[in-house]
Amino acid sequence: MALTSQDIGRIAHLARLELSPKESERMLTQLNGFFDIVEQMRAVDTSGIEPLAHPVAAIQDIVLRLRDDVASEPNQREANQHSAPAVERGLFLVPKVIE
Repeated sequence: MALTSQDIGRIAHLARLELSPKESERMLTQLNGFFDIVEQMRAVDTSGIEPLAHPVAAIQDIVLRLRDDVASEPNQREANQHSAPAVERGLFLVPKVIE
């Protein structure tokens, strides 16, 4: 998937960036380079290879120290929300900050 200069212009517009023609050309080259790397990675045959749970597992056996996922604290939602200025159906209500 190669980008065109029009794609770079659209991306710059969406990101509210003002790119000079030289910067736009450099950005096009860099982004297409990234996509080339992704395509090379996609071309590698990974069938029959199990995903790693941890990167070190590729070179040595490791045991992950994971604890059981159990609730250790009582549910105190109502007590925690008692001092909130606005709550609805168990959720904190806050002012809208994004236009």
